[in-house]
Amino acid sequence: MEYFKLQIGCLAILFFIIFIYLRQVGVNKDYKNYSLFTAIYINAIVAVTLDGITAYTVNHLNSVNYLLNAILHFAFYISLDFIIYLTFLYIFSLTRELKYSTKKLILLSIPFLLNLIFLCFTIDKIQFITGTISNYSHGIPVYTCYAIVLLYLTLTFFAFIHKWKYIEKRKRLTIFVYTTVSLCTLIIQLIYPEILITSIVPVIFVLGIYLNHEEPAVKKLLQINQQTVIDFATLVENRDNNTGEHIKRTTAYVSLLLSELQEYVLFKDSLSKDFINNLKMAAPMHDIGKIGTPDAILQKPGKLTDEEYKIMKNHSTNGAAIIKNTFGKHGDENFIEIAYSVAMYHHEKWNGKGYPKGLKGKEIPLAARIMAIADVFDAISQKRCYRDAMPLDQCFDIIQKGKGQDFDPLLADIFIKIRPKVEQVFNEI
Repeated sequence: MEYFKLQIGCLAILFFIIFIYLRQVGVNKDYKNYSLFTAIYINAIVAVTLDGITAYTVNHLNSVNYLLNAILHFAFYISLDFIIYLTFLYIFSLTRELKYSTKKLILLSIPFLLNLIFLCFTIDKIQFITGTISNYSHGIPVYTCYAIVLLYLTLTFFAFIHKWKYIEKRKRLTIFVYTTVSLCTLIIQLIYPEILITSIVPVIFVLGIYLNHEEPAVKKLLQINQQTVIDFATLVENRDNNTGEHIKRTTAYVSLLLSELQEYVLFKDSLSKDFINNLKMAAPMHDIGKIGTPDAILQKPGKLTDEEYKIMKNHSTNGAAIIKNTFGKHGDENFIEIAYSVAMYHHEKWNGKGYPKGLKGKEIPLAARIMAIADVFDAISQKRCYRDAMPLDQCFDIIQKGKGQDFDPLLADIFIKIRPKVEQVFNEI
C-alpha cells in the first residue's frame, strides 16, 4: 500500500471530479460535452491506475515476473504519452490553430506514433532499479517516453505563449499555471526517479481543463447571460413588429464574417478570442436604443419626415448610453467597449457620411464596421412596414456598390465572398 498511496489519492480526485461533473450535467440537461476532454479524462484514469499498478509491481520484483512488469510499464508509458498528446491538441485547439483536418492531425501525431513503434521494439530493454526509497524503471523506453512527454508539453507551452491572444483573457493564467506545474513535476521526476510522482500530471491537467474550460455550471451561466441579452434585445425589436429574427440573422452574419476574417493576416492582431466572443455577445444589442424611439416612428408604414428621421437616429446614442449605464459598473470592460461601439457606431459610413459622429474609414471601430454590413444586409433583405424585401441579388449588389462608400471595402468583399453561407443563414432563419 505504501508504494501507491499517491496514485490512490489522485484517483480519488479524478472520481470526485466526475461525480461533480455528472451532477452538474444532470442539472443542465442541454449541456453537451466535448469528446476531446472526455478522452483526456478517461485516459487520465487509465494512466493513474497503471501508474499505481506499476508502482506496486516494480517494488515486488520477486513475485511479479519481468515480462508482466515490462508489459504493464509499456501500457503506462503509452497512456502517459497519450494524455499529454491529447492535452496538447486541446490547448492547441483553443488557439484557433487546429481545425481537426486529417492532414494536420496526422502531422501532429507523427512523434507519438513513432514513439509507440519504438517502444514496441525496445520494451525488452527496460530495467528495474532497486532504490533507497522505492524501486523504479530505467532504460531507453523510459527516456523515450519522457522525451515525448516533454516534447508535447513544450509544444503546448509554446503554442500557448505564441497564440495567447486567441485564448480568453480569464483562462490564460490558469493554462500557464497547470502547464508550468506539470512541466516542473516531470522534470523533478526525471531528476529523482525514485519518488514516483508522475500520476500528479494527469490530475493537474484534468483539474485545470475542467475548472477553466469544461465546468458545466460556468458554461450554463454564460449561456444564461447570452440568452438574457438576446431576450432583452428581442423585446426591443418586437416594438417595430420584428419577432427577433433580425437579431438572430445579424448575429449569424457577424459570426460568419468573424470566422472568415480569422484567415486574413490584416485582422489577426485585432481578432483576439475575447474580441470575437464579445462581439458575438454584443451584436444582438446594436439596436437596443430603439427602446426610446416612439412607436409612431418605429411602426410608420411610409417614409419618415426629416424630424422623424432625426429622432430615429437618436437610437444609436441612446443605445450606447443604455449599455454604459446598465453594464458599465458591473460588466467586463472589453465587452462594454465593444457593445458600446456596436450600438453607437453601426450607422457610421466608410466615407464619413454616417451618424452620429460622422466617423470615416478606420476611425470607425472594427466591431461597428462588421455590424454595419450585417445590419444593412438584413434590413434590405427582409420585409419592413414601409417596404417589401429586396431580391437577394439586389441586396448583394447594394453591398458591392457600397464598398468604399458605406462599408469597409475589404469587409464588403469578404461578405460577398461568403455569399453561399450568408444565403444559408437567410434561408434557415
